[in-house]
Amino acid sequence: MADRYLILEDGSVYLGEGFGSPAVSTGEIVFNTSMTGYQEIITNQIYHNQIIAFTQPTIGSYGINHDSYESILPTVKGVVVRDVASISTNRQRRWSLDQYLKQQNIPGISHIDTRHLAKQLRASGPMKASIVDVADAHAFDQLGATVLTNQQVAAVATPKPFPNPGTGLNVVVVDFGLKHGILRELSKRRCNVTVLPYTATTEEIINLDPDGVVLSTGPGKPQDLPASVLTMIQNIQNRIPLFAIGLGHELFAMANGAQIMKLAPEHHGANHPIREVITNQIIYASQGQGFVVDPDTVDRDKLITTFVDLIDGTIQGLRFRDFPAFSVQFFPDGAPGPIEARDVFDEFVESMQQARGPVW
Repeated sequence: MADRYLILEDGSVYLGEGFGSPAVSTGEIVFNTSMTGYQEIITNQIYHNQIIAFTQPTIGSYGINHDSYESILPTVKGVVVRDVASISTNRQRRWSLDQYLKQQNIPGISHIDTRHLAKQLRASGPMKASIVDVADAHAFDQLGATVLTNQQVAAVATPKPFPNPGTGLNVVVVDFGLKHGILRELSKRRCNVTVLPYTATTEEIINLDPDGVVLSTGPGKPQDLPASVLTMIQNIQNRIPLFAIGLGHELFAMANGAQIMKLAPEHHGANHPIREVITNQIIYASQGQGFVVDPDTVDRDKLITTFVDLIDGTIQGLRFRDFPAFSVQFFPDGAPGPIEARDVFDEFVESMQQARGPVW
């Protein structure tokens, strides 16, 4: 493998070995502390235009398989690891990580001191970075001149509606950068799902006669989305059971008057301890979070806090007092990560059944 460099906009240079695609790539670098689930993380659209640095020392040890995709076409800009495994004994393995990244034109770099890098990013926050062949002045000039888009949702969300058929309750999923894990959990509960673009209007949703609406996960800053999205949420939440996840949670909070602020340090990893307020039960879940609801701006006459992060006390869930509308910041589908948070999907199904009433 050829020498390659990871350069950061603060002037830092890390020498490593290239794998995956030989392309030169620039994106915002973040670190992820998950010990497993690298395939789900790389294919999660919340990482659009980002370079992911894994703190787990060895990545790629179980290859790539058909059951662990969170999107068909990943949009990450690069993968940074300490060591990349070239051999896997996993019976489900179809390709190595190196082969997969080559297919998707995603560069990787190994032999990086990811522990040092993570500590640096934890102190500074995410910044622009590039994976390059030569760490010279021209590479840094190119890095500094690169402007990363703030239209991430438009880049990854579906442009047209599509179905995920089932025989049960009729659910509309508004796609802001949908994880396939959400569709898998709805399918397990036999839901008949229609996925709509994030530009869907209230009328387009109502015309599908849904029993419930899901606001999906997605990348980027919630304030960069058009005001029409908030209007749609305001019109839907008091008419149809609503469940919002990740970016959807942040938009749900904004639609009800709360403000969103940058989270430092960001949460990217599995096994985050989260307390359910009403039961005081502790659950563990995966997170991929760069923004957080400002608790001082939540209208307590409208919303109650349902989940709280035990590490920093940030809001991880909200519920509307008067209507069956609620949200979670974390990933309840367990792809990757702990599965005990999946109960919120059952809660959503129960809210739809109650709103629908008896079927004769």
